[in-house]
Amino acid sequence: MVEIRLRNTRSRKVETLTPLDPAKGVRMYLCGPTVYDRAHLGNARPSILFDVLYRLLRHVSPENGWAPPVYVRNFTDVDDKINAAALARKEAGAPGTLEELIAERTEETIGWYHADMDALGNLRPTHEPRATGYIAEMVAMIETLIAEDHAYEREGHVLFRVRSFEAYGRLSGRSVDDMIAGARVEVAPFKEDPMDFVLWKPSSDDLPGWDSPWGRGRPGWHIECSAMSRALLGDVFDIHGGGNDLMFPHHENEIAQSCCANGTERMAQIWLHNEMLQVEGKKMSKSLGNFFTVRDLLNRGVRGEEIRFVFLGTHYSKTMDWTAEKRLEAELFLFGCLETIAAFGDLSRAKQLEPDAEIVAALAADLNTHLARERLRRLRDLPDADALATSLVFMGFYSWEGLEQRINELRGLDLSNYAAALSDARDAAIQTKDFTAVDALKSALTAAGVEVRMSKDGVDLVPTTNFDPSKLEGLL
Repeated sequence: MVEIRLRNTRSRKVETLTPLDPAKGVRMYLCGPTVYDRAHLGNARPSILFDVLYRLLRHVSPENGWAPPVYVRNFTDVDDKINAAALARKEAGAPGTLEELIAERTEETIGWYHADMDALGNLRPTHEPRATGYIAEMVAMIETLIAEDHAYEREGHVLFRVRSFEAYGRLSGRSVDDMIAGARVEVAPFKEDPMDFVLWKPSSDDLPGWDSPWGRGRPGWHIECSAMSRALLGDVFDIHGGGNDLMFPHHENEIAQSCCANGTERMAQIWLHNEMLQVEGKKMSKSLGNFFTVRDLLNRGVRGEEIRFVFLGTHYSKTMDWTAEKRLEAELFLFGCLETIAAFGDLSRAKQLEPDAEIVAALAADLNTHLARERLRRLRDLPDADALATSLVFMGFYSWEGLEQRINELRGLDLSNYAAALSDARDAAIQTKDFTAVDALKSALTAAGVEVRMSKDGVDLVPTTNFDPSKLEGLL
C-alpha cells in the first residue's frame, strides 16, 4: 500500500490521506475558472497541482484497494465579470442580445481553457460542471439555509448570516471581527452584518436570471461551488482546494453554507492550497508589464511541457518564481531526455513498465515534485531510457502519442539533403554574387529550429530544442 501524505490547510499539518469511503474512491474538488477571459499563468498552478495528484491517485488506488478517484473541477459561468465582458462586446457593435453574447463568451472561454490546460499536459477531470447546470440545487440549498435561520431575504437578495456559524474563520485562522477591518466585503444597507455575503441577487431583464422564491435572479459566487460539490461528491468529501487567494472569503464561505445546509461539521477532510506565482521575482501585474497568459507563452514557442517542468520545480506550498533562466533549463533538460530515449529507449517496452518507484514515493510525500524531477534527471543520466519514458508520461510531461511523435522526429532526422542544397546554393551565389537564395534557405531552416553552421569546409545543420520538421516541408 502506498501512503499519501498531504498538507492540510485547516489543521496546518501534513496528514495521511485515507478516503472517507474507499468504495467511492478519493473524491476531490478544485475551484475552476470564471470563464470571461484567457487563463493567466497563475491560474495554471492549481490545475497542474491537482492533475499531479489525480495521476498519483489513479496509479495507487488499485494497489490500495480504493475505487478510482473522482475529480471535479467546475466552470463558473454565472458572474458579473462575464456579464461585463459581454456588455463591452455589445457596446462595440457585436450582434445579438446580451444574454446571447454572454453564452458566446463562456463557450469561447471554456474552449480556450481546455486547449491551454491540454497543452500543459493536464488530464480532463472526471466531471466539469457548469454553474448554470445546477441552479435548482443552489435554490434548494438556499431554501434550507433560510429555513434553518442561517440566511435571510432583503430587497430581492438572500444573504448568509455569518455569525450563525461559530466555526467561521477556522480555515484561514482569523476571527470574524478581525476580518471585517480589511475584508473584501460588499457594503450594502440591507445587510444585518458587514460580513454577511450574498447567496442570491436580482437580475435585470437583460442579464441572465432564473425564477426563484425571491424573484428572478442569479446565484452568488460561493453557493455555486457548494451546490456542485454536494451534487457530485456528497455532503462531505476528501479533498478541496485551489489557490490560497481563495481561502478567504471563498472557501470560508463555502464551508459555512455547506456545513449549515448539510448539517455537517466539515465540508472536506483535507484542504489543499497552493501559493502564488511571481515573474522574475516580482508579483505578476499588468502595470509592471510582466503579466501574461498561458497562451501568450505557447504562442511564443514555449512548449507546454516546459511550462509544466518549471512549475513542478517548486513545492506547491511555496511561492513560485517564473524566470527566463528556469524556462531555458526546462527546454534543455527535456530535450536531453528525448535524446536519451531516442538513443537508448524502446517505447513498446516502456509502455509495459510501472512508473519509477522513487518518483511515486516522492509524489506521495506531500507532492514533492522537485524531488521527483531530480529522479528524472538521474534516470536520464544513468541512462535508464525506458524508465525515463514511463515516468515522463506518468508525470504528465507527454502523452504516449506525443512522446512517440517527438522521438520519431529525432530518430528520423536526416538533414543531409538540406545541407547539400544550402551548399549548392552557396557555391552558385559565390559565382553570381547574389545570395538571395542562400539567405532565404538559411532563414527557413532557422525558423524550423535548425542551427545553420557554414564554414569553408562545408555546411552543418544542427537541430535545436525548438526543431519543427513540419516547417521544412516544401523547402526542397
